[in-house]
Amino acid sequence: MRIGVVIAKQGAFVQQGADLAAGLQLALRDSNNTVMGRNIELTWLDESDPQSATQNITKLIQDTKVSIVLGGTSSANTLAMGAVAKRSRVPFIGLNAAAREVTGKACNRFMFRAPASVPVYARAMAPELLAVGKKWYFLIANFAFGDDVLSTYGDILKAAGGTIAGVDRVPVETTDISSFILKVRQAKPDVLVSGLANVGPILKQLKEFNMTGQVAVAGPAVSDTDLWSVPREALTGIYGKTWYFNDPSNPPEDNQLVESYRKVNNKPPTDRVWLGWFMTRFALAAMEQAKSTDANKLVESLESLKFKVGSSTVSFREWDHQLIRRPVIGTAQANPSDQWDTLKMKTQAVVSAAELDQLFGPKDEIGCAMETL
Repeated sequence: MRIGVVIAKQGAFVQQGADLAAGLQLALRDSNNTVMGRNIELTWLDESDPQSATQNITKLIQDTKVSIVLGGTSSANTLAMGAVAKRSRVPFIGLNAAAREVTGKACNRFMFRAPASVPVYARAMAPELLAVGKKWYFLIANFAFGDDVLSTYGDILKAAGGTIAGVDRVPVETTDISSFILKVRQAKPDVLVSGLANVGPILKQLKEFNMTGQVAVAGPAVSDTDLWSVPREALTGIYGKTWYFNDPSNPPEDNQLVESYRKVNNKPPTDRVWLGWFMTRFALAAMEQAKSTDANKLVESLESLKFKVGSSTVSFREWDHQLIRRPVIGTAQANPSDQWDTLKMKTQAVVSAAELDQLFGPKDEIGCAMETL
């Protein structure tokens, strides 16, 4: 069974890519590197930009003859690879893209998305952020994710009668954002919303300007490595995440992952390690259910699989291929006693399937027109 992986090995997403790959490899190890009684042959290629992502997924499909592809460490790369998956009719699971288009207007029958979209994070975080104040400043990266953060969070703010204090667009790989932080200080917002690839530079330079705690920082899809990269005393903010290692609501299998990973690595797994691990297990289960390498049968199996997670199940929504699993929200804790345990998780009330579906958005909002097989 040939499985293709297109995950960043360089650039702004290199650490997230490495963590996704580490989790993916853990899942393969746990499966004894087999599926349907067959050995798994894994090929991992890079994705520095949409062009290279397109070239490499095409190579995996046409030359390596993979049956399924996992990857996409940015929304732009994921959208590019999704288009190839559609043309080639090979299933592709996006592991790290949060822009709404992936399961919205750019959706297709062969592309699936694992993390929540930006609008989902925005709806989940809105009560926390609006309680802080209604004057927000946006620092966003020049790519699909950043644009989506501005439009989605901006719409929520305007609907609540708030004010956008300022917007700055930052090149994706920029780490020195001191000039932007000076503008934030002058604007004096209640909340600084990050739409950057890494929130770390914001936290570091707020500390350098003695502004830590003077403005609330917030961001969706923030990685643990972002928070681990800053001085402990610089930690602050409210963040939406796919998963957190010290979340009291984690199921037993997640706690076992944390324990075994920590023994080997002397630190807990990041959210991206978990995401690579979880989605690889999901993909392998779909292959076992399909009992076939036929692309159409794999797509139908991914659409119908109800994957057991503790006492509940997780699945892709059939009409837009969004994985339905509620994100978590955490507040950063300055100077934590455990250097890795940077967040205090907000207690999440159990919601019904209907409420969860509403959080992820109804059909008329999503705008996905899925073709038939």
